[in-house]
Amino acid sequence: MSQFVIINLGQGNWQTGFPTVIARIGTTGRSTAIQSKGSLPPAPELAELYNQWQKLYQALSQQLRLRRSLKLEFEDDEDYLPQVSRAEFDRLSQQLEDKLNAWLESRSFRKIDQQLRTQLLPSEKVQVIIEVENEQLRRLPWHLWHFFEDYPKAEVALSPQEYEEVAPNPSKGRILAILGHARGIDIQKDREILEDLPGAETVFGVEPQREELDRWLWDERGWDILFFAGHSSSEKNGQTGQIEINPGQTLSIAQLKNALRAAIARGLKLAIFNSCDGLGLARELADLNLPQLIVMREPVPDRVAQEFLKHFLSAFAGGKPFHLAVRQGREKLQGLESDFPGASWLPVLCQNPSTTLPPWDKLFPSLPKSPEPPEPPPEPESQNPTLAFCLSLAVAALTIAVGFLGVFQPLELKAFDTFLRLRPSEGDDPRLLVIQVTAKDVQAQPSEDRKAGSLSNRSLQRLLLKLEQYQPRIVALDIYRTFPVEPEFEKLRDRWRNDDRLIAVCKVGDDADNRGIAPPRELAPNHPNFRERVGFSDLVTDSDGVLRRQLLGMAPPMDSLCPSQASLALQVALRYLEQEKIEASLTEAKDLQIGSAVFETLEANSGGYRHLDNGGYQVLLNYRATDAIASQLTLGEIIDENQLTPELVRDRIVLIGTTDKSFGDFHRTPYNRTANRRTPGVIVQAHMVSQILSAVLDERPLLWYVPEWGEGLWILAWSGVGGWVGWRSRSAIAIAFLSGAVLVILSSSCYLILWKTGGWLPVGSTAFSVIAAAGTVSISQRHNKSVKI
Repeated sequence: MSQFVIINLGQGNWQTGFPTVIARIGTTGRSTAIQSKGSLPPAPELAELYNQWQKLYQALSQQLRLRRSLKLEFEDDEDYLPQVSRAEFDRLSQQLEDKLNAWLESRSFRKIDQQLRTQLLPSEKVQVIIEVENEQLRRLPWHLWHFFEDYPKAEVALSPQEYEEVAPNPSKGRILAILGHARGIDIQKDREILEDLPGAETVFGVEPQREELDRWLWDERGWDILFFAGHSSSEKNGQTGQIEINPGQTLSIAQLKNALRAAIARGLKLAIFNSCDGLGLARELADLNLPQLIVMREPVPDRVAQEFLKHFLSAFAGGKPFHLAVRQGREKLQGLESDFPGASWLPVLCQNPSTTLPPWDKLFPSLPKSPEPPEPPPEPESQNPTLAFCLSLAVAALTIAVGFLGVFQPLELKAFDTFLRLRPSEGDDPRLLVIQVTAKDVQAQPSEDRKAGSLSNRSLQRLLLKLEQYQPRIVALDIYRTFPVEPEFEKLRDRWRNDDRLIAVCKVGDDADNRGIAPPRELAPNHPNFRERVGFSDLVTDSDGVLRRQLLGMAPPMDSLCPSQASLALQVALRYLEQEKIEASLTEAKDLQIGSAVFETLEANSGGYRHLDNGGYQVLLNYRATDAIASQLTLGEIIDENQLTPELVRDRIVLIGTTDKSFGDFHRTPYNRTANRRTPGVIVQAHMVSQILSAVLDERPLLWYVPEWGEGLWILAWSGVGGWVGWRSRSAIAIAFLSGAVLVILSSSCYLILWKTGGWLPVGSTAFSVIAAAGTVSISQRHNKSVKI
């Protein structure tokens, strides 16, 4: 089954953009399964680029025609020819391709592009249909979209946004070939190509009169393909077209409307206008609901038209699907571009999305069939594919059952950490500034000022005053304040009580013996803004001590000294987003939604976890692929060296925390689980804040995982691949080589999905199923063979 993608560009123009772009993905013959929505920004320069390209192409075409008609060599007779720069044409072509792809890679269209690449495999046959009304958009070289480089079995077609379904009609095996006015062109070669087609009844009309053409189109027997070669053109900005059927008659599609409608009703499935500038013809024929149509977007040289027809029909009659035959015919024109610049840009496929074209042997059932290959000998018992399938199924079931017990969890977590470390760096989050209180900073403060903390009231007051002059949006202190503010620091006391931008931290604790750590006394629970200005710092680590999850909220114990229900990172992010007019809410499933980002809470069996203690509101923590999460300064660099600048502070979130190891606020993360170094708590908080802001404001993927039934299907599919390896391999070396190749593909796929989309798929248990299935099937085959002997 082939796939289809229909992209409706909606209404818009180059100046305002196209605000509603909808992409539908499905399988041919079935209803649409997936729909995605995006938009395209204004791009008036893209339209201007195409206009320049079109003018230069037409000038080059005129130059080539003149050279051939005069039979002159360009170098010797350049005074007779218009001077057009081929280098300028090539430069403009590349510039147009780059600009088109930059437009299609815009942030507002990225969701659609990612959805296509997630749902479609590069090996699948894909028909991409662009539903568009804007004439300049129709003329764009859509085949240059980088998507088609990555999907070699995909081809693009144009369609209007309004169309009607065409009822299927049995094939007749007939082609009507109209060879129109041949002034200056060689139509005989087109005829020779059509005459060589296998299995088709082809009727030729050479420079017919209008009455003859009308009579043929009305033929009761009907036609499958209508072919035209000759002169044609488009008028009224590509809305209408006309063809020259003989030296004295030029007809528009409107003048043939009734006859064409009758031919379509009797089964006309494809029209090929191997003539110049056919997009106007395509527009009018689409209104008649012609199923498939091939035209040339600009004036086409004679040889280019003939070569395309030859390559396309050869591929189609040879068994290639219709849209891939069009692509092959178009791409083979690139070999002519030394003499005919832009040749591979000319063919355009237009399609009614409600229809598909049958393969050649269904269109022309009288096509002689190749002799059937002899039946292969029956498989011996030792190579019974049913047995291999059953063994693969049993291995998959065993793997799933063992995995449910948590056996594979350590392996999955290690693979997860490895994939995270392999991701390229994303750079600093420009919304954050981290201020570290180092061991040197702690020692530099008078001991009578420090008391029991790493940051004295005096130093904190001086730091806040320096920050205030540059207007930060939020200041969050990730340092516990267990001592009061002395009367001499009245400004600091007022900041704690009245400055809504200053957020403090406390610790909830987990039982009666550990009641946690209270917030600053100036922000006691009876403070009117306690719920918005205090967040807990409690973290959840896995059994191996690695921090992979983010705790967004929880219900603290009744006797906790820290009654806050929201984490420090969540409080900071929500306060930041308030100024962006973005609010938080709960979905019907009781998941937290901020803007369009939904933070789905972890279940007991999530990703590689089994029987997870999911107390509180937890999500996977998508680290920013680097420890350099934000710009960083130390307390001494700010207070003593005056390194603070407006660019580092203005409108940012400032996180203040200690990196003095004596205070023990250090943690293991996927980035340092095997190293002696640990990540300071304030850096971890920066990653957590950045995850929330990036998901909401930048559409950065949150980490996700498939449900348990999806994991089961995933393991079953790969176990089947392992079983196939064991079934087809005849030696231990072959099994080892193929199994290794499968494992490389598996791990690479899991890594790419995690990197590009945030998806966490099981790799450890799946690799086990591949190896176990390959080994089990191979051993079974050898056993059966030895028994038979």
